[in-house]
Amino acid sequence: MRRRSVLTAAGAAALAVPVLRAGPAAAAPATAAPASGRRSCLEIRAVDISSLPKNENHGAVYRTAAGRREDPVRLIARAGVTHARLKVWVNPADGYNDKAHILALARRLKRAGVGIWVDFHYSDSWADPAHQTKPAAWAGLDVPGLARAVYDHTADVLGALRRQGTPAHLVQIGNELNGGLIWPEGNWEHFDAMTAFLKAGLRAARDTTPRVRTILHLANGGDNGLYRWWFDNVVSYGVDFDVIGLSYYPFWHGPLADAAANMADITARYGKPCVIAETAYPFTLESEDDVNDIMNSPAQLTDGFPATPAGQAAWLRTVADLAAGVPNGRGLGYCYWEGLWTYRAGSGWDPTNPASGNAWENLALFDFEDRELPGLGTLGRYRG
Repeated sequence: MRRRSVLTAAGAAALAVPVLRAGPAAAAPATAAPASGRRSCLEIRAVDISSLPKNENHGAVYRTAAGRREDPVRLIARAGVTHARLKVWVNPADGYNDKAHILALARRLKRAGVGIWVDFHYSDSWADPAHQTKPAAWAGLDVPGLARAVYDHTADVLGALRRQGTPAHLVQIGNELNGGLIWPEGNWEHFDAMTAFLKAGLRAARDTTPRVRTILHLANGGDNGLYRWWFDNVVSYGVDFDVIGLSYYPFWHGPLADAAANMADITARYGKPCVIAETAYPFTLESEDDVNDIMNSPAQLTDGFPATPAGQAAWLRTVADLAAGVPNGRGLGYCYWEGLWTYRAGSGWDPTNPASGNAWENLALFDFEDRELPGLGTLGRYRG
């Protein structure tokens, strides 16, 4: 998907910026460590299913490995998935990923016994290190007005979820925040405004859903310099959150050893657990549509992990081990990104263009015949 093409460059650019508030006290004190040191089981074995409503409305069906058609939410629950991640846009052009669709999907998840993880983008479209576009409805607001808009939007969605009996269990305040959020006011050159927006979202989450766990999420999960720079600054401004989220895709974010070292360092440095908020791997390098997929060349693959159903499942075991191996039990688990986003005409990545296509269908957890792949069971059951 095109939004992903500049992650590495964006992370590198961020590191060129000096720490805005100096001082060795930037890191929070470490909390007491569990005696076990490592996790044998992961409490979060999640899948992002944000594109499911749009996919279903364009004719997508989902099948067991044997070919029997089944409700996809029941399929992920039966596989042992603990949480489903749902992104939220403010006023998306195609009408999906909004409050109404989140509420309906949350009801399905609760019936199936799957926890709810809400991912606020604070945009009308994709938010990531290269794009943090301000919602059109917020265009005329100053920084205090934007902070209020963040609070109101966050409280509106989370409050509605709680009132219908489907409260969020996890909530991200922003998505892949390497360069901040709500540009230009909240970009990395303006940590005062950025952290005001983060505090507003965090306050709204806790006001509406007191037991929710809050996540701040960056991309480039193997880049320790980026994480120290960003979180040192955020902590120095007094931002209080619960969990560090990381995106870690091996084809963009470096070797496993780099991700392991980064997670060990940041969980100790800030006294917070971490979760791998996004990962994925292809089950084939072929494409079902005429869009050139994100993963399309053997050169992009990680050694030891072929682009096959078995290779995809092996990657899931490896990333689960990566999370479980974080010292002092501070690796909570991981989330597979858009595992149900199979190809259907009209269900493209661009909310303004139905013909935009899907550059991700060869990384889904269902094959081109709509059948469940082995990786889904690995996600749900391995380290469960």
